[in-house]
Amino acid sequence: MDIFLIIVLLLFALAITDLIVGVSNDAVNFLNSAIGSKVATRRTIMIVASLGIIVGATFSSGMMEVARKGIFNPQYFQFYDIMALFLAVMLTDIILLDLFNTFGMPTSTTVSIVFELLGAAVMVALIKSASAATPDSIATYINGSSALAIILGIFLSILVAFTIGALVMYLSRLLFTFQFHRRLNWVGAVWSGAALAAMTYFLLIKGMKGASFIPVSVTGWVQDNTWLLLLLSLGFWTALMQILLSVFRVNILRLIVLFGTFSLAMAFAGNDLVNFIGVPVAGFESYNAWVASGEAPREYSMVALSRAYPAKTYLLLAAGVIMTLTLWFSKKAQSVTETEVNLGRQQEGLERFSPNWLAQLIVRGARWLASGVQGLVPAAWLSKAESSFKMPEKKLKENTNEEPPPAFDLVRAAVNLTVASALIALATSYKLPLSTTYVSFMVAMGTSLTDRAWGRDSAVYRVAGVINVIGGWFATALIAFTVSAIFAFLIHRFQLWAIIGLVVIAVFFITRTFLLHQKREKDKAKREAAHYATEAVPAAKVISDTSSRVALTLVTIRKTYSDCLDGLRHEDLELLQKTKKMAKNTRQQNEAFKYSFYSDIQRIKELDGEGSRAYLLVYDLEQDIIQSIDFIVKICHKHVKNSHQPLSDKQQQALKEVESRLLTFFDNITASLENNEFDRQAELLAEKQALHTHLEELLNEQIRDVKQRKDSARNSLLYFSLLLETKDLVAVAARFGKLYHRLKHYSPEQPYTLVAGS
Repeated sequence: MDIFLIIVLLLFALAITDLIVGVSNDAVNFLNSAIGSKVATRRTIMIVASLGIIVGATFSSGMMEVARKGIFNPQYFQFYDIMALFLAVMLTDIILLDLFNTFGMPTSTTVSIVFELLGAAVMVALIKSASAATPDSIATYINGSSALAIILGIFLSILVAFTIGALVMYLSRLLFTFQFHRRLNWVGAVWSGAALAAMTYFLLIKGMKGASFIPVSVTGWVQDNTWLLLLLSLGFWTALMQILLSVFRVNILRLIVLFGTFSLAMAFAGNDLVNFIGVPVAGFESYNAWVASGEAPREYSMVALSRAYPAKTYLLLAAGVIMTLTLWFSKKAQSVTETEVNLGRQQEGLERFSPNWLAQLIVRGARWLASGVQGLVPAAWLSKAESSFKMPEKKLKENTNEEPPPAFDLVRAAVNLTVASALIALATSYKLPLSTTYVSFMVAMGTSLTDRAWGRDSAVYRVAGVINVIGGWFATALIAFTVSAIFAFLIHRFQLWAIIGLVVIAVFFITRTFLLHQKREKDKAKREAAHYATEAVPAAKVISDTSSRVALTLVTIRKTYSDCLDGLRHEDLELLQKTKKMAKNTRQQNEAFKYSFYSDIQRIKELDGEGSRAYLLVYDLEQDIIQSIDFIVKICHKHVKNSHQPLSDKQQQALKEVESRLLTFFDNITASLENNEFDRQAELLAEKQALHTHLEELLNEQIRDVKQRKDSARNSLLYFSLLLETKDLVAVAARFGKLYHRLKHYSPEQPYTLVAGS
């Protein structure tokens, strides 16, 4: 078996892996709207999407040309060059996509494959030019016009998709309002008929050009009668929707969303399948052409790739099956879907992304612009338009059922799917590998903005999320180009040894991210455990919900405190930087708990409110102790970073003793929380009082030293701050013990007031 046959087999093995990681990333594109609106059960949604993928896979044949000649001119490369190029592309693709999937960030498989092909082709072209007697320009090897058109199409889709999505959503909401059931009878059939006609036109009429099994005569007749078929489709769908609405009382918006899910899944498979199997198929074609030629691998020109090779239907169907199985079983696909749904949800809740200066600037600018526009619009018209965007009071209230409410309604879901599937299918019909991720994500963000999902309390977080995702897209292009170029160089230069090494790296990387994702999901499950449950005994629920998590917080703060003092003692700036990250993570976890207890308070089944107060106090105490450790970390980091004098030997020795006693106290509090030993109050109170007295003695002693000018002002202030904040840590930790002791003995028949400092 020659090395090139091994490479071909490896390409197909990588193609299977790429299908898995690629669908895990792109499932969000067609599942987002159906899952976010809860149009049906998840099982039904998955079945509809699976059918769309299988059908769409057979329409993908025409797109395969992109991998062969869309980015580079194959006639200027030899077979040896092409195989090194293709292998570098596939290895880069699975590593890059898997990385984004692990962190739940939707990226573009189209952008990744385009820039991987470009990066590898440029590197191989540089190698060839450097070794040639008369070097050729890089532009000779690269299909510049085609590559530029593809890249511009991809990035322009961001603006186009966002704008069209926002505009269509605005008009649709004016038409339907949030009480769309009242207006379905007189506008629903026409609107739904137009949406279904648009999807039918783009998917069936335009998409037929890419199907390998449809005769050219049929596609030609369809193209010649496009307008007639479009009008017939509009009439058919409008009439059918009116019958279903008037006679059978069917909620036709549900049909639109399910049909749109099928359509977008079909458009995804038709457009994006090239991203996963286009390179392996091109590699297989190259291998067959080289074997038939009988020439040496470094001499055989790949001019054969310039010709059209319709992909075999059985290969497309096999790829569709793998994509469907991945859709059903991939946990990472669910993580990516959650990111987009959360950025577009209508309700408040925990925001995943933190605000940044650009998001704040955009939000302020948008508010200023909106104020200016409102001044130009007649007040009567503006008031009437605004009434269409006002949600009814019953929808503003939090859902008290066990299941969380839909992220958005069926009108927005239908607009998302209609606009996105139409844009993607249009690009596919012109053989432009438009990014399905860019289009579907930006359409969803545009509709979210118009639909007032980004309110004053959430806008800066949502915009920050969009900026992070878009930044990830640009990072995808840069990383894909760079890594693919490096891999191409290594494979071209070191051949088999490089291939073995890179495969090992890819396997290690994917295994590592798999384990990381599992850990993240387990941590998330722990945080969300019992979030939507209801209990008749609030005190017991508070203990079960919070005690283990509070214990974990105390363990983290204990570690942060110890490392911080160690970093201060040894002037270890790197260790202090790590403690800053630890403190930041603890703050974020406390922020997540804020929304958890907010929901739990609403669901508690009692009237006296003491169980509700307990949730509030747990959050309040956590916030206090986190602020104290955060302040300690910041002042220690600042002291060392500014290269100030270290604390005196006496001060350092005193802090060592304080640290030892504090860590022991934290260990005892943590053990009581973890083991539900809440009756050790007397023991813990005595320990707390002894430590408190010791800290007071150190403070008084330092005051005397200051009066005698034994220490510098800066060191004295640092020392005072550390002792005072340590007192706060001790006090709050002791309050945790007292709170849980009282919760354990709480009885609704004998209510008492739970107070944090009591």
